[in-house]
Amino acid sequence: MSLPLEGLSAVVTGAGRGLGRAEALELARLGAAVVVNDFGQPGRDGSGEASAGPAEEVAAEIRAAGGKALSHTGDVADFRQAGELIRLAIAEFGKLDVLVNNAGILRDRMVFSMTEDEWDSVIRVHLKGHFNTTHFAAAHWRERSKAAGGAVYGRIVNTSSEAFLAGSAGQPNYAAAKGGIVGLTTSTALALAKYGVTANAICPRARTRMTEDVFAGLERPEGGLDPLAPEHVAPLVGYLASPAAARVNGQLLVVHGGMVAVVERPRVAAKFDSKQDTFTYDELDALLTAHYAQQPAGETFAAAEVLGLKRT
Repeated sequence: MSLPLEGLSAVVTGAGRGLGRAEALELARLGAAVVVNDFGQPGRDGSGEASAGPAEEVAAEIRAAGGKALSHTGDVADFRQAGELIRLAIAEFGKLDVLVNNAGILRDRMVFSMTEDEWDSVIRVHLKGHFNTTHFAAAHWRERSKAAGGAVYGRIVNTSSEAFLAGSAGQPNYAAAKGGIVGLTTSTALALAKYGVTANAICPRARTRMTEDVFAGLERPEGGLDPLAPEHVAPLVGYLASPAAARVNGQLLVVHGGMVAVVERPRVAAKFDSKQDTFTYDELDALLTAHYAQQPAGETFAAAEVLGLKRT
């Protein structure tokens, strides 16, 4: 019996630890050959010397289990290095089939205290990093499709966050980047659908180096799998990378602890029409002030409450 991803190749960024590691191991378990990318800096804020260790350790773990894997230690936020990563997968495995964008850093601070560098660095790694690899992968699939005269196989799985969905007061840079990733995902899904490529985004909740402060008060269970283990997230990534998910495109899914929620696109909650050629201040005051006065406190985050999510 063949495995779901047998014969396919994948790139997973930020795969030396945490979620990326679990995702790379899952893709390999399902049969994919994997390029494990990680810049290898020890600090979750992107500080410290880059190291080949984390990426190579995961690649070695995959090979020891009988799979195919190699490591790459480039910075995906660098356009040139992101291109080298995609070309490496193509050169080693003949083609690229799956791209999982996971790499990111944190530099948390309230918006009134955040420095320009703290803003730029997080946007660069998360949002630009997602764009860079997507650009080169998309060009590869477009060229293959033109050569084949039809659709090819391609899957993109991007990493957003509940910080985008529900807000996160001390993470304006991170929340903005994660919101931007959703926009990038839906745009990419529309652009690449005709080539046979899908693009989806996940909002994972897991206990990793990035979230150690958020979940510090939640103890690990003495027995069984931690509800916040990255291993709860990895199967969804494996599914979205598979042929079974061919009809899933441009979607946002929240995943954690044995739960997957499909998030609807924003819907119009109320609509008002002017009784003149255009609105006046007084008319807007009468309509909108009255509308919001009737809304319960925290209504802005109703979608998050329905999902049972916490604002962190």
